[in-house]
Amino acid sequence: MLTSQDAPCLVRRIKHLVPIASQVRQLHTQSLRKVSTTASTHEATLATSITSQSQATICRRPLSLLPFPSLLRSYAITAFSTYPLLLSPSLRILSYVAKSSNAFLNPDRNPIFHYLLKKTFYAQFCAGETMEEVRKTVKGLKDLGYKGVILGHGREIMLEKNSEIESCSAPSNDAERCDAGTVVQIWKEGNLRTVEMAEEGDFVALKFSGAGQDVMRQLAASLPPSKVIEEATTEICELAKARGVRLLLDAEQDAVQRGIDAWTLQFQSRYNRSTAGQATVYGTYQAYLRSTPATLSQHLAIAQDEGFTLGVKLVRGAYMASDPRHLFWSTKEETDKAYNGITAALIQRKWNDVLKPSEAKVPAVAFVLASHNQESVGIATALRKEQDDKGEPKIDMAYGQLMGMADEVSCELVMAARAEIGLAQSQKRECVAPKAYKYAVWGSVGECLKYLVRRAEENRDAVSRATGTRAALRTELGRRIWG
Repeated sequence: MLTSQDAPCLVRRIKHLVPIASQVRQLHTQSLRKVSTTASTHEATLATSITSQSQATICRRPLSLLPFPSLLRSYAITAFSTYPLLLSPSLRILSYVAKSSNAFLNPDRNPIFHYLLKKTFYAQFCAGETMEEVRKTVKGLKDLGYKGVILGHGREIMLEKNSEIESCSAPSNDAERCDAGTVVQIWKEGNLRTVEMAEEGDFVALKFSGAGQDVMRQLAASLPPSKVIEEATTEICELAKARGVRLLLDAEQDAVQRGIDAWTLQFQSRYNRSTAGQATVYGTYQAYLRSTPATLSQHLAIAQDEGFTLGVKLVRGAYMASDPRHLFWSTKEETDKAYNGITAALIQRKWNDVLKPSEAKVPAVAFVLASHNQESVGIATALRKEQDDKGEPKIDMAYGQLMGMADEVSCELVMAARAEIGLAQSQKRECVAPKAYKYAVWGSVGECLKYLVRRAEENRDAVSRATGTRAALRTELGRRIWG
């Protein structure tokens, strides 16, 4: 439901968002090949700084924060996941079960299957099936020292290829339209409950694919949100704003991403105006896409022109298995440079060889660095430390990792925060500790099974390379058992 005030803004956004794919690819391929010697030197300096700053934290054994049952389960699952011969067939079986309509294979109907999954994969990555379970999990994470959580409802649809979205036709009859409205209503109620479970300062992840096929059709066609989905999203935004909870609108397949970007900007323009540098609604940007630096620059310009704060969640990306290959950077090194370059530009509020200028300076953003990559997290923390030492103003920023993954990265952030809090209290000064968050979904085992399969598929390469995590967990486990 567009208002008269939204219309001029929408026209300006459409002009900004018209894709010029070939030019974007050519421009940013050239830009990453021309990363300056100065930038490389600065990155090397940061790496040295990270190493020296992290020695004390490493000596304190970050994984010592984990309770023994969590440590044992993490090691077992990580060890299992790092063997492709075991992982690949297991994923095929879980994917089949997740898509099956057979009642016997439904973990919400089969008590034995439910118990086995609930005590293993579900317990590792998910927050709980009920509000009581979720709140217990959240309390446990915050007691460990996490600043907060990123909660998401497990309900979503499974789309493996862009063609599955593009081939969807418009609803053909009133019954299908009615069903689409029912799906949106279920999606809305699940997300409202999620916002109610979250506490002030927490995040809630919102995934439009959970609202059903009709919403995906609208996004694929880059249409404005229908009345039913706009009213549902507005209700979620209003509750989040009232409770001091922030919303992360997830990125999805390329076929629907331009539509998601347009909707996200619409809701950011409404809800990110209260306090400069603070945001209620965040968009998600995938650094492995060649177009991301140009897209983010455009969005920064829109936020600057219209006077709202852009909320940015930066991830490396999760749809390489389903999206066209030409959309991505050719190598991991290029993706890393894009991710770290965007991070540096946003933290320092300075354009660089990755994030190209469109205004005099980078406007302040509210930033969530979502990464399991220790180097990227280290570069960000070193830049923030550098700003602290110089007394420079800083953007609002948080770090996020998935529950059950990259605990060595997360726990190191928690330990650094504990040390900074103690130092700030002793020196009676403002605390500038890093804010670490864990992302966890909630819902029935059956609902979350689809999430677990998608997460495992999207992170297949990362999981298979997790030998470092396995070694760290094994070492900590050995210390606990044999001293």
